[in-house]
Amino acid sequence: MNEIDLKAVGVTVVNQKLYKVPKDTNERHWVIRNPMGQHAIACGVDAPLTIDIMGHVGFYCGGMNKQAEIVIDGHAGPAVAENMMSGIVRVKGNCAQGAGASGRGGLLIVEGDSSSRTGISMKGIDIVVRGSVGHMSAFMAQSGRLVVCGDAGDALGDSLYEARIYVRGEVASLGADCVEKELREEHRAEIAELLAAAGFDDVDPAGFRRYGSARRLYNFDVDDAGEY
Repeated sequence: MNEIDLKAVGVTVVNQKLYKVPKDTNERHWVIRNPMGQHAIACGVDAPLTIDIMGHVGFYCGGMNKQAEIVIDGHAGPAVAENMMSGIVRVKGNCAQGAGASGRGGLLIVEGDSSSRTGISMKGIDIVVRGSVGHMSAFMAQSGRLVVCGDAGDALGDSLYEARIYVRGEVASLGADCVEKELREEHRAEIAELLAAAGFDDVDPAGFRRYGSARRLYNFDVDDAGEY
């Protein structure tokens, strides 16, 4: 195990050390101490590493992650795991707005609550939130899956494309073109799989509701503008 004191060396040095880890190394476990809410920690990692960040982080932590498993032992600022490609990012606390924004793959796990615009413009990422999410979550989400064990704020799934949304609690309101859909057995199996991957095996997949696109916004016709 390799330990780095971010307070002593700074974010740039921490990230450079992670970038320079050889692909065939046996030193795959890294611990970052004293993150102090700094921004862009472990951003752009492209190696199968396990990275434990012991404290709160600022903007873009784990952004563009590829292959790594990053565990944040605290809260995360805006856009955690932004544009993630693969791997896992786990936040043991709460997340600020834009968690998993534009994510293309991998799994983002939030053990607490996640603020507004969780999963905005998601493009293949899976996001599992143990708590609740804020307003306009999954806004313009194109593909991927969002599982919310708690409640969802206003305008859930606004301008949604083909991402799939599952919510166990109450939904304040649905956004434009987002509708509730039938929860079939294959969807329960999908929820169970994602809950297991997140380590939330105690949550019953049968209690969720499914939301998706009504597909009314795919083709705009000016003569029908009043219907949009």
